[in-house]
Amino acid sequence: MSAELIDAFDGIATIEVTGKLSPDELAEVHRQAAVPLTEWGGGNLLILADRFVGWTEDDQWASIDFQTANDPLVRKMAMVADVRWEALALMFTAKGLRPFPIEYFRTGQEAEARAWLKAQLKFIDPIC
Repeated sequence: MSAELIDAFDGIATIEVTGKLSPDELAEVHRQAAVPLTEWGGGNLLILADRFVGWTEDDQWASIDFQTANDPLVRKMAMVADVRWEALALMFTAKGLRPFPIEYFRTGQEAEARAWLKAQLKFIDPIC
C-alpha cells in the first residue's frame, strides 16, 4: 500500500505516502484517518511523502468526494515532501479552497511541520 496511517497521537494523524498514489489508496487512508479524527472531535493531518513518486493515471481522480468528506474534522494539514512536488501537491490538496490551512514543508522539516500543526491558529476579527 502506498498510503498508510502510521500514527494517531496527540491530535495528529500521521499518514505516510510512498511510491505512486492511487485514488483507492487515498480513499482508504482517508477512511483510516477519519477514525481518530472523529474520536478526537477534530484534529490535524501530517502527510509524510519523502518517498512519493507521483499519482497513478486513473479516471477516478475526477472525483474528490473522498478527499473532502472529512474536511469538517480537519483543523490543519501539513505535508513533508521533496520540493519538486510542492506546487502539484498544493494544487492537489486544494490549498486555499478548503476550510483549513495547508502548509508544505520540504524533506527534512518534519519537526517544523509538527510544530506548525501544534501551534494555535490565530484568527483575525474581520470587524476591526
